[in-house]
Amino acid sequence: MITEVVLKEKETEQKFNGFSFEEIGDDHLYTGIETPMKPNAFDISDEEKKKKITSLFAEIMDVMGLDLTDDSLRGTPNRVAKMYIDEIFSGLNPANKPKIALFDNKYQYNQMLVEKNITFYSNCEHHFVPIIGKAHVAYISSGKVIGLSKLNRIVQYFAKRPQVQERLTNQIAEELKAVLQTENVAVIIDAKHLCVSSRGIKDDTSATVTSYFGGAFNTPEKIAELQNTLNY
Repeated sequence: MITEVVLKEKETEQKFNGFSFEEIGDDHLYTGIETPMKPNAFDISDEEKKKKITSLFAEIMDVMGLDLTDDSLRGTPNRVAKMYIDEIFSGLNPANKPKIALFDNKYQYNQMLVEKNITFYSNCEHHFVPIIGKAHVAYISSGKVIGLSKLNRIVQYFAKRPQVQERLTNQIAEELKAVLQTENVAVIIDAKHLCVSSRGIKDDTSATVTSYFGGAFNTPEKIAELQNTLNY
């Protein structure tokens, strides 16, 4: 099955903006704010997905020449399947989306609220290797507030899927806008991509920073205030 997919891709030579994937190489593709999903992505249960992944990953290991009868490797396909579905890619399933409750802003706090240094682990959708970083999110209440931990949970939900950092930044921002019923949100992500540091160019010192400034945050004064707060 895996061999058939590879052969089909070689035959059709898929292209993006007129360039073949071979020509694009390690260049960063970003095709939209929505995570690319098949229409029938949830026609089978998580348990069925884990069974299929276990079988397919065992095939990959076998092709690589690993001895699946070894005590250390025997359970690896099943462990990988559970990790993919229950943990590092659990954000693909809308059923895992955090439930958010809004509360009245009874303190009448009308300045920006910043939750900084939210540690997250994601995975690059181009090579399926980790993205490790910190997210800083901020909002100005429109009359409603949410629990602080929910800001962390929103970040984690969108991080737990194959990602591109630009998309992750925008997905978090759009969710905050929808939940908080305000355009006044900001998201800054500072992350290290192992597809850059552990392979390819193998640059272990660089980091990638992306940002979203919406509503009142999209002014030089507010951006400077937010940056001063993050540097405090």
